[in-house]
Amino acid sequence: MSTEDLNREQKRQLRKMGALDEKGQPTRAARQAPQRSGEPRVGPVTYINEVGDEMRKVAWPKFPEVRRMAIIVLVTVVLYTAYIGGLDSLFGVMSNWLYSTT
Repeated sequence: MSTEDLNREQKRQLRKMGALDEKGQPTRAARQAPQRSGEPRVGPVTYINEVGDEMRKVAWPKFPEVRRMAIIVLVTVVLYTAYIGGLDSLFGVMSNWLYSTT
């Protein structure tokens, strides 16, 4: 997309972000090298151990709560499926009526 395709508001926003200069020409900024943090990289074993430590801190739901939420999800899926199926059959009947040859 060229700058001719942009409206005034888009050009103002691009100027504000620094992507266009005052003449409306695109500015090319030099690519910055990725910033490295001062922390050393960890190995796979350390990573897995840290993930396990964090997973122990998670507040896992109890079975009654999981069961209740699963029932809610299943009922919602059944209701939406029935709604969409009803609309589909209604539109099918209407289109058959509309396009029927008599």
